[in-house]
Amino acid sequence: MAQEFNPDYPSMDDLRSKAKRRIPKFAFEYLDGGCNEDVSISRNTAEIREVQLQPRYLRNRGVSSTKTSVLGMEFDAPFGIAPVGLQGLMWPNSPEILAKSAFKNNIPFILSTVTTMSIEQASELTEGNAWFQLYNPAEDALRDDIIERAAAAGCPVLVLLCDVPTFGYRPRDIRNGLALPPKMSITNIMQIMGKPTWAFNTLKYGQPTFETLKPYTPEGLNLKQLGQFMDKTFSGRLNEERIKPIRDKWKGKLVLKGVASEQDTQDAIRLGFDGIIVSNHGGRQLDAAQSTINSLSEITAKYSNEIEVMMDSGLRSGPDIARAMATGAKFTFMGRSFLYGCGALGNRGGDHTISMLKTQFKQVMDQLCCERVEDLPKHLITN
Repeated sequence: MAQEFNPDYPSMDDLRSKAKRRIPKFAFEYLDGGCNEDVSISRNTAEIREVQLQPRYLRNRGVSSTKTSVLGMEFDAPFGIAPVGLQGLMWPNSPEILAKSAFKNNIPFILSTVTTMSIEQASELTEGNAWFQLYNPAEDALRDDIIERAAAAGCPVLVLLCDVPTFGYRPRDIRNGLALPPKMSITNIMQIMGKPTWAFNTLKYGQPTFETLKPYTPEGLNLKQLGQFMDKTFSGRLNEERIKPIRDKWKGKLVLKGVASEQDTQDAIRLGFDGIIVSNHGGRQLDAAQSTINSLSEITAKYSNEIEVMMDSGLRSGPDIARAMATGAKFTFMGRSFLYGCGALGNRGGDHTISMLKTQFKQVMDQLCCERVEDLPKHLITN
């Protein structure tokens, strides 16, 4: 087991519990919560865990390897760090922590348009290996400028987000007045005072801002004006008309994130995407959504030979990753899990979480007597 692993926190539940004690309530609830009544967020993980795998104990085999490839790139494990907005609000400096850990451990890191680190800094920390997720701007000129910055930074993969045509209805965030910077109500101030490590690190690293969007944001906006600016600038809607110029402009790999249906998969193939990420935004957008594992099963059954299919949403452990890979995913991503790690262990959180997940995942492979990640579907029990 790698030296980065802390035996006091051997599970995701341990990390989550510690993070909850160290992060102000308004920020933790943004990280931890889904939308509406949290049905989708619960369903995601519950239905992943209904997947069963069958070992082959008596077959001859060599040493199991967690290495795998996706989009022509080889990684040391079949999971990466998903894009998460407002990372620096949930734990100060967390995007930098996670980008460094991803590069060190040779797994992909995807930067969100609306997180608290710039494209250029992410590229510097990963030596040009960070992927970039584009939250589609309403104006073509802004879209093109951001894409050109991602290309200049050397990002190998551009991820287009398609599952936020509108903002999710999140009661906790509404109650908490969540914004960036956070609304300084008496309640929120009291919460911050009760989390001194979070408060100290926020002072150390500075108040989080939308770093990638700084060149486009007018100075001196108050919270209400900033919200209006974001609503006007980023529509979130993505359709064929908006995708075609992006496909023409972007010369690297292009991935569509938020796919949940066979119809959108067919369109992604037709429009020239190199891959898709099956996702329901971690249960944060549509509380009546199908679980990601069930969407994945339907999509990979028909299209895995036509496009590279990845998955996020609901994964919390090495066995969960193995279940998704056995169901046909080419690769997986996790968002909340890595922020739990940062919240629990600060600068050591990224390395620990990667080490923990990799150890858990390899134990499953060893137990199944499965040598290669790509052979996991042979161990899937189908009804």
